[in-house]
Amino acid sequence: MKKSAMKKIAAGVSGIVVSAMLLAGCASTAPSSSSNNSSTTKPRVVIMVGGLEKIIYMPFMLAQQLGYYDKYGVNVSLVEESAGQDAEVAMLAGQTDGAGGFYDHTLDLATKGKQVEAVVTMADVPGETLMVSNRLKDKVKTISDLKGLKIGITGLGSSTNMLATYNVVKGGGKESDYSPIPVGAGATLIAAMKNGKIDAAVTSEPTASILQNQDIAYTLVDMNHKAAAHQALGGGYASTSLYMTNDYVNAHKDTVQKLVDAYVATLKWMSTHTPEQIAAKMPSDYYAGNQSLYVQALKGQLSMFTTDGKMPAGVPQNVQKILSSFKPAVKKVDLSKTYTNEFVDKANQ
Repeated sequence: MKKSAMKKIAAGVSGIVVSAMLLAGCASTAPSSSSNNSSTTKPRVVIMVGGLEKIIYMPFMLAQQLGYYDKYGVNVSLVEESAGQDAEVAMLAGQTDGAGGFYDHTLDLATKGKQVEAVVTMADVPGETLMVSNRLKDKVKTISDLKGLKIGITGLGSSTNMLATYNVVKGGGKESDYSPIPVGAGATLIAAMKNGKIDAAVTSEPTASILQNQDIAYTLVDMNHKAAAHQALGGGYASTSLYMTNDYVNAHKDTVQKLVDAYVATLKWMSTHTPEQIAAKMPSDYYAGNQSLYVQALKGQLSMFTTDGKMPAGVPQNVQKILSSFKPAVKKVDLSKTYTNEFVDKANQ
């Protein structure tokens, strides 16, 4: 997928390169009032997002496009990475202040003694689709047929990795019964599916629509649309969020509040505008050359986004149940330490 509007940090890049880019002020080149002269008076926050062009992570760039970072008094630098796993690594290394990724990372990290929390929950279903190559249409008809397949994921340890594993286990298999293949997203994933490097993939929009539109792959499990996702996962699954270390949150409450104010305002704006109006605000290269297909994909995904940024009741418990099916240590995680509604409650006042 074309990235002319973004400075991209490649998957697996070393910490030295990441640090250098951050010191250079690496951020989106899309218009943003947060980079004007007044930015020196505002707290600077570096957020790495696991794929800015993905619709599931739209609020991060849209907040910038709408000028909300500037409006609420925070100078944000958005840095891109292909997988949420890489975003969390950079954050834990102190190279960034926060990560734009799935809530499930907070539980996974807790099992490793790393305490992070989601300060705003932007979506309550994954917005992902388990796609299978059309060449296997006669062989793979249910999740019980996933054993032995090479399943494309954004990166090892990513949320797509966890969702792939869950579906294999739910289908009667074990985590070792499939091969997770890191292929990133967008153009690299599509190429991997075309050339047979992978048999299936867990991917988001607009990649899923492109795969289907070009007759490359078909949908096996819909975790994208709310009703289908609830059926596939047994309930809600908090996904897109901004998570930070508990230490950072406790030491920078005013800054975190400004960030959450900006994201809640963005979510409310999204809930009152059409897909066409929302798409028009995004950088044109996010369309991957097909704006109408992008709008179509966005129409199918808007219901995944929350309107107030709150963590829905019962959803953390369902995420814990899903991850525990193949990560037993997750059962012992104290969920109250993995998210907070403190800031969104104030933002909604």
